[in-house]
Amino acid sequence: MPKVPAEKAVQLILSGGAPADLETDVLPLSFTAVKKLVALPPALRCYSVSLADQSITSLPADLRVEYKLDLTNCRELTSLPAGLRVSALVLTNCVSLTALPEGLETKFLQLDGCTALRAWPDSMRVTCGWVRARGCTGLESLPPVLGPMASLDLRGCRRIDSVPEGVRILSWIDIGGTRINRLPDSLKEIALRWRGVPITSQVAFSPETLTGPEILAERNAEVRRVMIERVGFERFIREVKAEEIDRDRDPGGERKLVRVRLEGDEAIVLVSIHCPSTGRQYLVRVPPTMRNCHQAVAWTAGFDNPDDYEPIAET
Repeated sequence: MPKVPAEKAVQLILSGGAPADLETDVLPLSFTAVKKLVALPPALRCYSVSLADQSITSLPADLRVEYKLDLTNCRELTSLPAGLRVSALVLTNCVSLTALPEGLETKFLQLDGCTALRAWPDSMRVTCGWVRARGCTGLESLPPVLGPMASLDLRGCRRIDSVPEGVRILSWIDIGGTRINRLPDSLKEIALRWRGVPITSQVAFSPETLTGPEILAERNAEVRRVMIERVGFERFIREVKAEEIDRDRDPGGERKLVRVRLEGDEAIVLVSIHCPSTGRQYLVRVPPTMRNCHQAVAWTAGFDNPDDYEPIAET
């Protein structure tokens, strides 16, 4: 059949009068202003389609989208058609999607916030563009073959601990918040990032070799923050001999408030709290305006006014 203007196509689909072989023009087919979409017709062919915020659970097996398929915030979506081919696929916050389809082929894949996602099929192909999978906390591994592509963003994928040899990346990889402690030899020359901050391989893979003075000497504030995160607050304040602001005791034990002044950045202020149940000391970062332990601990409990914080006992 001849191509139908996008606006007319939307009306036909919503009215239930769309033919099975509906083909739209090159304008985006958008349902973002629709309160609830019942279903897409079979054999739909279009250049671009946005189903953002819709309560759909699946798509027609024979759906064909040439350029971009946007499924942002489709929180009830549980599956995608096998063999799906689309240039750009956006699945941000599709929190019920547990697996990507077999035979998926795309150039740009955005998976941010897909917390239920577990599986990347071996048959999946992403080439030329990039993969963004920020905050995919359930994702456990990558497919054995992926790319070549420009970049791979895995920040917050806390279960991923390795990158297969068959993954090809041309520019950079972001491993912030992952368990990756090395890259295959094929990726030794690519740039490294930690939650968007460019870092060295030492910061990424050998944080135990970093020293407190070396961290203080780093002029870039963002890189310095990552270095501190990588070595941990406890070792950092011990090595730089943090300044003690206040010390007291409460029913849980001794508390200390310490500060590390940083050039070109706000000071790091932490309160050391004793946990009666475990017997351990914990360091919690607090705003640099804190002046004593009680004020700092009150802030960690959600009290802006420390006078309102009067716990009967610490547990």
